[in-house]
Amino acid sequence: MTAELDLNFKPTYEWCVRAFSLVRRRLGINIRLHDEAHSFPGGDIYLFNHFARFETIIPQYLIHEATGEYCRCVAAGELFRGSESFANFLYGVGAVPHDHPRLLPFLAGEILRGRKVIIFPEGGMVKDRHVVGPSGEYSIFSPTAQKRRKHHTGAAVLALMVDLFKQRVLSVFEKKEYDRLGRWARALELDSIEELLSVASKPTEIIPANITFYPLRASDNILSRSAEYFSKGNNPRMVEEILIEANILLQDCDMDIRVSRPLEVQHVWHWWEKKLLSRVFNKINSLDDFFDLNTSPDTLNERIFKLCSSRGTNRLRDYYMEAIYAGVTVNLYHLVSSIIRDLVLQDENKIEKTLFHKTLYLAVKECQKDKGAHLHRSLSKPENYWDLWSGADCASLDKFFASEGCDEHVSEDEEYYYFDDSVIEENSYNSVRLENLIKVYANEVMPVRHAVFGVKKACLEADFVDPVTMAQHLFNDEILSLDCDRKTYTKTLHIETNVKETATASPDPFLIVPEVKRQVGILLVHGLLASPAEMYAFGQELSEEGYVTLGVRLKGHGTSPWDLRERHWQDWSASISRGRKILSAYVDEIVIVGFGTGGTLSLLTAATDPVNVVGVVAVSVPWKFKTPNLLLAHLAKGYEKLTSWIPAMEERAIFREHPSENPDVNYHSVPVRTAYELHKLREELHEKLPDVRCPVLLLQGTKDPIVDAKGINKVFELVGTDNKELVMIESEKHGILYHDIGECRDRVRGFISDLKKDKKAEMVEGVVSVGYATTSEVS
Repeated sequence: MTAELDLNFKPTYEWCVRAFSLVRRRLGINIRLHDEAHSFPGGDIYLFNHFARFETIIPQYLIHEATGEYCRCVAAGELFRGSESFANFLYGVGAVPHDHPRLLPFLAGEILRGRKVIIFPEGGMVKDRHVVGPSGEYSIFSPTAQKRRKHHTGAAVLALMVDLFKQRVLSVFEKKEYDRLGRWARALELDSIEELLSVASKPTEIIPANITFYPLRASDNILSRSAEYFSKGNNPRMVEEILIEANILLQDCDMDIRVSRPLEVQHVWHWWEKKLLSRVFNKINSLDDFFDLNTSPDTLNERIFKLCSSRGTNRLRDYYMEAIYAGVTVNLYHLVSSIIRDLVLQDENKIEKTLFHKTLYLAVKECQKDKGAHLHRSLSKPENYWDLWSGADCASLDKFFASEGCDEHVSEDEEYYYFDDSVIEENSYNSVRLENLIKVYANEVMPVRHAVFGVKKACLEADFVDPVTMAQHLFNDEILSLDCDRKTYTKTLHIETNVKETATASPDPFLIVPEVKRQVGILLVHGLLASPAEMYAFGQELSEEGYVTLGVRLKGHGTSPWDLRERHWQDWSASISRGRKILSAYVDEIVIVGFGTGGTLSLLTAATDPVNVVGVVAVSVPWKFKTPNLLLAHLAKGYEKLTSWIPAMEERAIFREHPSENPDVNYHSVPVRTAYELHKLREELHEKLPDVRCPVLLLQGTKDPIVDAKGINKVFELVGTDNKELVMIESEKHGILYHDIGECRDRVRGFISDLKKDKKAEMVEGVVSVGYATTSEVS
């Protein structure tokens, strides 16, 4: 062991860990370690793919953070030459030159001493991420040799030799050769034979891990401009690397490190190979002996040893490379790029935007079906891809197509996307990340079979998918959205408010499709602070009468008051639009039944987007409030902002306790900011009510404790249709529909039935037959 490697590297190492912890908080990169099997701390050899230079410092930091252990890593030998101080620094952070004469024996000794070893088996950066060869094998392009090659086997050799040495230790112990064990323990700087035996009894584990960056950017930045200036244009490779890596570091970028299950090296050997290997054990007196046998065998047994170890090495190399590449964290740009590549390979360089969006949406849904899929968290949040089916522009997709490395390959007009053949053409290896990000993303996801299959299936089915199948996908998105929102608002900040909540009823949206269904479907919209559970019982009743019923969840509800605090009334309105889209796949006409704020939104929907809405029932519409928390709604936003300047008042200003008739359904806390949204929603309704043209039924309790019953008269007055009815129900409760007070549900059923009669009269007479009924105004 050389003097350099004997240096005490702990002080330098710990200083670097502290420095990186500080810098990490200042960078735009978001590092996330995914370790479902909780295997990360227990490994011996850690293997990572290699795309950017700076990522070589991340694993050491994460391992030290998780285990407190120190790591060795292999670095390019030229870095250690030319500057003794820099070489000592590299040794100080655990680096070892790749051309060190005793590299593998030294690293094996480090593993046996309890240290971790980090290796990048690709042997260098793979900038094009092209890791699947023409025959489906894993291989990469070597810029030096200018051809494709298999991955390095150094990590596999190291792991196998360590494992064989452990077997040798245990065999010597069985023979009671304690003097030899003592010499080995001292050579490895272990305290005792017992410690050596303990190390030898532990399986040697390889931890394969994949590093995925999202999104990649190639835009100009101050560091790249500086590099270009100082290199005077003579080092384009350096400029390219700084350009890419500075964007990763300085802009908002996710770095997902996904850990695969550990590979136990002892399982690589076949039983007959173990028998053959045991023949050479008696000649092994040190780690170096194992490595020497593997390089220069003399006897027949030694040649057999080399043959067996070579086969075992290749098998192990293939195992861990497959594990590394299967760990790609799949994101939207992977799927976009794969679709584009498949289209161009089939000479389809032009596609309708709506069809492309639908294909991409279906690819996302296919990938979500695979429970073992590693999807980027953005693909678990439907808000990030909802726009694909809505017909609107998808912001994420537009941003990708407009980025450097994409815009020169993609063009568009109002109706079509156009893809250039350059998407699949060869690029300069060192500039591919600048010139063709589509190719980089498509290559990176190629080893992920479920993603490749999902893209191909989506491309085949997009033209033929039926509306009901699409509706089922969209409804699944509503479930995913609820789950995602739940997880978002469970942090320390939210706990104190969340524990006060009393709601136990399921907040899931529901879709009930009878076997024999009517042509009219019912969209049920719950009230403020509640969830679809508020409408579920009535939805079941309606479905038993043949109506397809959908109970929509307004965003911000059924999760946490903190979630509601972040929502605007437009978010609630968008929830209704999605519900209508789903329901329209099953029926031709829709009646919207809304309670409380759900009633307000139902009337607003009929006014602003009346297509296929044939009637609205609005129950307990909050035109005016009685409760003090909501009475001065128009002042709420300013009040919250004012109190945020005073820390002692800020927490009390965010939420107010709210009395509930149904604590198993409703939030206990109402965000002050939400009151302001109600005020804005009422203003919008006031302006749009005259545009309501479909039949309307208004139901209101006479002694409603939450809303001022008199306000319903103003709603009735402003509703534009002549076919409207207001029914006052004797009640001291707000939830007259939930509790079915005054035959409230029967009145809704009657209204829906009358709509059918009105339709028949219209067909017979050629004019609309309207019923104008009202009650006396509340005095």
